[in-house]
Amino acid sequence: MAGVPLRLVIHAPTAAALERARRNAANLRKARPDGAIRIVANAEAVAAALDRPDPDTDPLLRLCGNTLAKLGRPASGLTVVEAGVLDIAEAQAEGWGYMRA
Repeated sequence: MAGVPLRLVIHAPTAAALERARRNAANLRKARPDGAIRIVANAEAVAAALDRPDPDTDPLLRLCGNTLAKLGRPASGLTVVEAGVLDIAEAQAEGWGYMRA
């Protein structure tokens, strides 16, 4: 639907979900380059994001700060949010769509 702003949060809680989220985001950006996309990674997906960077989709990533603290790992150059669940809930309250990868 042309003219309707597209804003989508893709939730990735596992390593496999992160890979799907990255592919989904890339496909969506191709189809709707004007859309806003976030990939919120928590749980197992945080370590996967740190271990396997992807320069095309890393700018879309938002890593759960709670998971990072539990892992004791830094997230150099990546966006960290207080809590993945909070980031998703706030985005939905602002009208963003939600998709679990």
